[in-house]
Amino acid sequence: MTQHIVHTHFPGRLIFIGFGSIGQGVLPLILRHVGGLAPERIMIVTADDAGRQEAEQYGIRFLKHPLTRENFRHVLDPLVGRGDFLLNLSVDVSSIALIKLCHEKGALYLDTCIEPWPGGYTDPNIPASRRTNYALREEVLELRRNWTNGPTAVITHGANPGLVSHFVKQALLNIAADTGVEADPQGRDDWAALASKLGVKVIHIAERDTQVSNQPKMPGEFVNTWSVDGFVSEGSQPAELGWGTHERHFPRDGRQHDFGRKSAIFLTQPGCATRVRTWTPEAGHFHGFLVTHGESISISDFLTVKQNDRVLYRPTVHYAYHPSDNAVLSVHEFAGRNFQLQDRKRIMMEDITCGIDELGVLLAGHAKNAYWYGSQLSIGEARKLAPYNSATSLQVTVAALAGMIWAIENPAMGLVEPDEIDFRRNLEICMPYLGPVVGKYTDWTPLFDRGRLFPEDVDESDPWQFKNIRVVY
Repeated sequence: MTQHIVHTHFPGRLIFIGFGSIGQGVLPLILRHVGGLAPERIMIVTADDAGRQEAEQYGIRFLKHPLTRENFRHVLDPLVGRGDFLLNLSVDVSSIALIKLCHEKGALYLDTCIEPWPGGYTDPNIPASRRTNYALREEVLELRRNWTNGPTAVITHGANPGLVSHFVKQALLNIAADTGVEADPQGRDDWAALASKLGVKVIHIAERDTQVSNQPKMPGEFVNTWSVDGFVSEGSQPAELGWGTHERHFPRDGRQHDFGRKSAIFLTQPGCATRVRTWTPEAGHFHGFLVTHGESISISDFLTVKQNDRVLYRPTVHYAYHPSDNAVLSVHEFAGRNFQLQDRKRIMMEDITCGIDELGVLLAGHAKNAYWYGSQLSIGEARKLAPYNSATSLQVTVAALAGMIWAIENPAMGLVEPDEIDFRRNLEICMPYLGPVVGKYTDWTPLFDRGRLFPEDVDESDPWQFKNIRVVY
């Protein structure tokens, strides 16, 4: 029997909010690596019956009770207390409401994205700028004004956002070592200065999922390798990206925010209808969806160099996601239905026959052009490493585990983002579950083989302009 490392011990209660594919996948990892958590001190509160059988197998209480704006306090008040941990893996439950509750109760908290109440992503009566992850992040960070410390609340700590922020730091150190730049960053200003000194212009969270199912996608069905509801929600939000200081061509459909840190912009179209060019080592170059993610905003903000209020340096940062082919077909059908979700939903899991999820960060514009650093986890290895996981979900679940362990080890840090916590500790916990973790340089740029069929309007003076990265049909 494999002996798993117990990274920490936790004496409190653990409350899951939501128990879809990520909740089901992270539970066995928590039981492996967090000591002292008996099943009777774990509770699952969720909106449907997904995962009930797994919960029963582990002897864990399972409460099917959808949380709403009106009832969440009544439901959670008797379940959450001082020293407990609330793990929020839900959709359509306000992260801000749960963070406030945990702060009042003295409980630890972690989520993998900032969720609003239903409609917060898609209600056309809400201005587009307020349906963005930028706006949600600003609202969460505003809580810090009165919370100088208190119970630790780690926001947006899954694979991405989350793990990729730690990949970025390791990639910056690798590039510095390979280019002869001395680097020993200790804090935010040091990391931003290092990125600026290296000349990093663009950071793509570049992901290609090649997992294949033996069950083809059927008409009227949305198929994905992780939460359908989560993917549809973020894909329906405006496309967003951190906006770099090197950019010279502001997009025609781009909009700036008139509030907050102003580190990002958004486009007046859904992320799942927006394509960008990117590169990963196994897939090579491809077109990905510019789906909004919290890391696009937080990384860009974290790596900003300022002099007083003047921004001297900031990289462009965005997600570039090519999901499984079944998911691409699902998105195509979803868009053709004018963004009305299909009647049936299916998560690929046991039906996956082969493939990898190649998830990493592409840092470009520096002396060695571009460098990708990340995980190339296959479905075969994922199944050997942990139950109830695909390659995609395991990258998320182990990152949630790592963030949870860090919070238990640092219980009074207040509200924190992935960019602000110990990247080495998180990578140490995650690495055994990520398959091959590789760093590769490439001479690829978004201008590669362009204009082969028709002339294109590109900026050849700087290949890493967003104008050259975005796909225009």
